Amino acid sequence: MLHGKKSTIFLFVSFALAGCSHRQPVALGPKAAQASTIAINRISPTSKGVTIAGTMIDKCPVAGCWFHVKDSTGVIKVDTKNAGFVVTDVPIGSRVIVSGKPIKGQDGTISATHMTYQ
Repeated sequence: MLHGKKSTIFLFVSFALAGCSHRQPVALGPKAAQASTIAINRISPTSKGVTIAGTMIDKCPVAGCWFHVKDSTGVIKVDTKNAGFVVTDVPIGSRVIVSGKPIKGQDGTISATHMTYQ
């Protein structure tokens, strides 16, 4: 049994190591088929389905029904209204992978079908 300073150090190190563990990805929406990610600047309005990866830079402050993703090539708006999930609990700055379809008539917006974040 540990006593005094040794037990305090042991507990501190244990909690510090526990806090350093990597979080598992969290999935939102129905399971998506595995797809290769593409750069945001390569999305075209005629794309049938896309998967992008980047960082959430902002989101709807009220309902979490949309957010913006940035990668090294640009920024795109992601609409979650029809996806069956919202992003109210997803922290800004999270690394995200989003699958969806470009919305016709709304260049620079995709309608999400699935998302994972860390």
